[in-house]
Amino acid sequence: MAKEHQRKENNPHLLVTKGAGHKNPRHALFTFITTFLLLAGLAVLIVWLIYRPHKPRFTVVGAAVYDLNTTSPPFISTSMQFTIFTRNPNRRVSIMYDKLTAYVSYRNQAITPPLLLPPLYQKKKSTVVMSPVLVGAGVPVSVEVSDGLVMDEAYGVVALRVVLLGRLRWKAGGIKTGRYGVYVKCDIVVGLKKGFVGPVPLLGSPQCKVDI
Repeated sequence: MAKEHQRKENNPHLLVTKGAGHKNPRHALFTFITTFLLLAGLAVLIVWLIYRPHKPRFTVVGAAVYDLNTTSPPFISTSMQFTIFTRNPNRRVSIMYDKLTAYVSYRNQAITPPLLLPPLYQKKKSTVVMSPVLVGAGVPVSVEVSDGLVMDEAYGVVALRVVLLGRLRWKAGGIKTGRYGVYVKCDIVVGLKKGFVGPVPLLGSPQCKVDI
């Protein structure tokens, strides 16, 4: 026994080899957490690539003006209706809209109060038609807006902006995302003469800009 003990003391490599078989618990835990996070991140990336949602598309395809009274400045009265197509381009994801409101602005100033629209659920690869009637009685506006509308009506061309504000969620199967703010701006130009009532031609109707 004494000789064996002496050999161990004279050969330190035996001690190192004996301790090499024991694993550090902290190192093992760190390795496990790192591997788990990498696998979880990879799974999220794969799901995102498969289900990544695209923004909805909005287009104004029709307009009608029933009232646009600028004879009592600084107040105007308005009654307009717009036909709006909203398209969900996603093949695997549906869209749920919450608290969606609409109003009309002219020269960056609202000429109708916000109108709360019904909740909207849009299926995958589907198109929904909305036709809100936006009415404002005695809406206060600036002199620039009042005079500008009078001049544009005399010319027969009026540039308007239809705005939709709200929140949306994407839904894939039983999974729903959190709510995201949505801001839709539809800049249109209509042919409108003073005193005309009814459907008006759209002289310019590009696809609306959608910010999420």
